[in-house]
Parts: sequence; structure tokens; C-alpha cells
Amino acid sequence: MSRVSPAGRESMVERVYDQVQELISRLGLKPGDRLNTEAELAELFGVSRSTVRESLRLLEQEGVVHAVQGQGRFISASSSLRVERPMTKYESITEVLDARGYRVSSAVLDVSTGEADEEEAEALGIERGAEVIRLLRIRYGDEEPLVISANTLPRATLPGPLEHRDWSGSLTAALAAHGHHVNASIATISAVELPEEWQQRYNLAGLGPWLLVKEVGMSRQGDRVLYAADYHRGSEMSFSVLRQR
Repeated sequence: MSRVSPAGRESMVERVYDQVQELISRLGLKPGDRLNTEAELAELFGVSRSTVRESLRLLEQEGVVHAVQGQGRFISASSSLRVERPMTKYESITEVLDARGYRVSSAVLDVSTGEADEEEAEALGIERGAEVIRLLRIRYGDEEPLVISANTLPRATLPGPLEHRDWSGSLTAALAAHGHHVNASIATISAVELPEEWQQRYNLAGLGPWLLVKEVGMSRQGDRVLYAADYHRGSEMSFSVLRQR
């Protein structure tokens, strides 16, 4: 548990984030109950207090706990409204489908380089005409098409020949391997039909409306490294959010 790389640090914070929620559930803590101190949690999970502090900060942002100056952290009233796999938590498509129990497989439809168009350039904060990588894939869950992803990223983020890379795996993991750790995104959701060209070319006609999630993935350094247009099959996929005043 002593990895020191940025990726390892990120992993430990996320792991403790999950462990604290499991602890709250296991102890049956209710709104108003006091949570263990940072020192107690650090000893319990075998990590540093700074890692615990970062994890608790995430839980505070999501309204699970709240801090009272000089008294500690307490379970919030909104903690009882927690939703499974909330959309407010950044996850890759692979993680989303794995968590829902699907047997995930991928088909790479197209991968190429080109010049960024106006929409891509604005989303990624690069010059129009800058070189980008475009990747189009279908993600299957139990052999059913569930998500079609059209991804664009600056060419420099994944150097090397395109043909030497396995494009069927997690794109966020590939970016992380080159120092671009995506940990947040700005997303919009709309209901659409698949482009007619895709329906015909990839035998996807007649599957009904899809939920289009367009998002810009941000690295920890604040760089825009991924522009994704993910079409989620409307009859099979849904998202949950916690709304607070």
C-alpha cells in the first residue's frame, strides 16, 4: 500500500474513499453520527493521514459527511440518498459496464489521425487543424451493443505508431500510462438517434434512442486530453444523480 507514483496516490485515495463508505455501512452509522478521526482511519486502513484527508474531502463534496470545526466529521442527512454508480463520479466506460455486471468486450471500428475540426479544437483547447487521434468503438455487454464511443485526443498524448497500440482496452488507462491521469470531466447528456451512417454500416438500426454523453476529460494538471461522444443504448443504460439545494 506504499506506492508513491501519482497514479498510485490517486488509486489509494479512491480506495480509501470506498473503504470509508463501506465502514459507514458496516457500522450502521446514521445522519448525525460522528465518523472516526483522520488518525483512526489512517491506522485502520494503513495509509497516511493526508490520503485519508483527500478521501474525506471527496466525501464532503458529495454530501456524505460534513465537518464541524473542532468537533470532527459527521454523517450528513443526504448520505441516506446515496445512489449506486453516481454520474458525478468519473469512470471509464469499461468501469461502468464492469460494475453493472456485464461481460465486456470491444470492437474497434476505426482509428486514425487527422486535423481537429472546430468542435474538437474548442473542446480540447487546441488550435483548429492541430493533429488529433480519432477512435470509434463499440462496447458490448454480454454480446449486446451497449455503448458506441467516438473519442478524440491530441496526437501528442499517445505518441508512437497507431498500429502498435491495442485500442480495445481502456483509453483512460492508456493516457495514464503516458502521464495524463484523467480524474474529472465536464459532461452534457441528450437523447438522440444514432447517425444514419453508423446504423447502416455497423448493423445498428432499430435499436431506439440513445443517451449521448459528450464530455471533456481533464487531467490532474488541468489539461484537456480527451473529448468523448459516448452513445449509451437508451433501453439498457441509465444514470443517477443526487440533487441537493
